[in-house]
Amino acid sequence: MVRHSKGRQKIEMKKMTNENNLNVTFSKRRNGVFKKACELSTLCGVEAAVIVFSPAKKAFSFGNPSVESVVNRFLTGNHPPTLGTARLVEAHRSENVRNINYQLTQVYIDH
Repeated sequence: MVRHSKGRQKIEMKKMTNENNLNVTFSKRRNGVFKKACELSTLCGVEAAVIVFSPAKKAFSFGNPSVESVVNRFLTGNHPPTLGTARLVEAHRSENVRNINYQLTQVYIDH
């Protein structure tokens, strides 16, 4: 007996109603997005960061070289700091990242 599968099916682009399917799809696609960001970073030599929130409101992130350094560079528009100013910039960056995390959480909770 030969089983024939339906193969890859096109998924309609709307929010899934089945919670189990939604969670499985989120996990698989999140990993796929992170993999693509990693490949882009490796192949093109770019810095990349991705932050996503699960249906359960849990945050997931990927960054190369790190989420914090990419977010800091985005916020300041600066290139990586020189060694002489690294401590001062690191303290400032840590505060910025804490503020961004807080703001992202608030935006997500409010919606």
